[in-house]
Amino acid sequence: MPTASVNGIDLHYERSGEGDRLLYLNGSGATLATTGMLLTPFTNRFDVAAHDQRGLGLTSIPPGPYSMADYAADALGLLDHLGWDSCRVVGISFGGMVAQELAVTAPERVERLALLCTSPGGPELASYPLHELVGLAPEERSRIGTTILDTRFTPEWLADPAHETDRFIAEMMASRNQVSKLPEVLRGEWEQLGARQGHDVVDRLGRITCPTLVASGRYDGIAPLVNGEAIAERVPNAELRVYEGGHAFFGQDPKAIPDTIRWLAEA
Repeated sequence: MPTASVNGIDLHYERSGEGDRLLYLNGSGATLATTGMLLTPFTNRFDVAAHDQRGLGLTSIPPGPYSMADYAADALGLLDHLGWDSCRVVGISFGGMVAQELAVTAPERVERLALLCTSPGGPELASYPLHELVGLAPEERSRIGTTILDTRFTPEWLADPAHETDRFIAEMMASRNQVSKLPEVLRGEWEQLGARQGHDVVDRLGRITCPTLVASGRYDGIAPLVNGEAIAERVPNAELRVYEGGHAFFGQDPKAIPDTIRWLAEA
């Protein structure tokens, strides 16, 4: 993967696919090495640029603290590096927070904006405080993580053979808590959570001028539906779509990703 020197860091990115230009922004702790399955459908339709965000993967882990403005500036720096004056943008979870910060900072750079399972932040509309889980034992972190991933995810629900996909998603997410990581990697992840904690675009969402899709999971306990509704109410040209699932509704509702791709592809 190539590297771009932007905003004082070395940003690792990849570019693949053909079509309209699309910037893809990952969620908390996610890297290019872990997101291929979700990224591939977009590369089948778009010229996609995606990167390891600061503090993660193969991108630099500079001294903290980090801010959401830093993450937006990194993304804009990548667009400059690629020579993209503007593009479509899709942000998932934390990536949706970065996408909002980018769109209110440089609205002229965003042609269409898709925000999936995300929140506008601030004291009333923030996503679940994941930083509070960091010091917990892995088993407890996994237990809480499962209950907020999808508010239906009780042991009884996940034991039901009819919910095999849900069980797979819950087990996959819980397995992340069992991975041993170097201290510097953990520091980068912690700095990202610190920036996430300070996310707040509530009073600036009216600056977004492009068509905007807000997609939320009906049972999301991390970025609750009410947060998606709040974004859609404040962005002038926004549409809200609700899918049957939780924070990972795009893996639960088969309509979600095809819908998002079709919407992003509109002229």
